[in-house]
Amino acid sequence: MNSLSPLERQLCDLQGRLLQKSIEKGYNSKKFIEQFMKSETAYRLDDTYDRLQWAGEEYILEELKDEVKLLTDNKQYSLDVMYWIGYTYRFWHYYKKEKSKNIYKIADAKRMAECYLAFHTMDVKMAIDNLYEIYNQHKNVK
Repeated sequence: MNSLSPLERQLCDLQGRLLQKSIEKGYNSKKFIEQFMKSETAYRLDDTYDRLQWAGEEYILEELKDEVKLLTDNKQYSLDVMYWIGYTYRFWHYYKKEKSKNIYKIADAKRMAECYLAFHTMDVKMAIDNLYEIYNQHKNVK
């Protein structure tokens, strides 16, 4: 894969903004990310084409709220961390051709938040490759 199309980049940005929007609503960041990545809503964003891809983050958040019970407890990551996680997960989908549920198994919210400081300044492909490496190291230790 050489580069993302303009639409794919817009969807990466949209997902980053969606995760940021969860902070405004007071949702628990770790749980929100988990619920989103395992949701039918994320699955629809993974599709080649779904009308949801043309919706804004507010509408997508409403779709997710209809699907799962979101926890509000204000245990939140920063806006920068949430944007990076959302953008990186969506980019990962296009880069590695993986579904959101599988991506989350490889790098859950906790791992992404822990890696933010070291990885957010890297090229996103390099960050994803490093997250794979961490996953494989932990898998081989078990």
